[in-house]
Amino acid sequence: MYIKAITITDRQSIAEARRNLPSLIREAESGKAVELTRRGEPVAVLISCQAFERLTNGPRSFDDAYRAFSDSVGLAEMELDPGELFGDLRDSVPGRDVPL
Repeated sequence: MYIKAITITDRQSIAEARRNLPSLIREAESGKAVELTRRGEPVAVLISCQAFERLTNGPRSFDDAYRAFSDSVGLAEMELDPGELFGDLRDSVPGRDVPL
């Protein structure tokens, strides 16, 4: 399973976070993570909903991952012919008989 790493880009005390909440939310929405501290100790991390869902939904199926990849690079618009691309990669010999 591949999960994109989340990098903490800012660290603020809870008191500072109260004063700067709108800007912290904008940071989280843009993909940045903000660590919140109490007396210098980390207590929470503010991240976007998208990052949270990615962390909590677990692994995607191959089909879902491939569909997302295909959509992101526009494979459908490329009109690739799999037979033309991969047709000569597999040997046409049926193989050997194996007793089962």
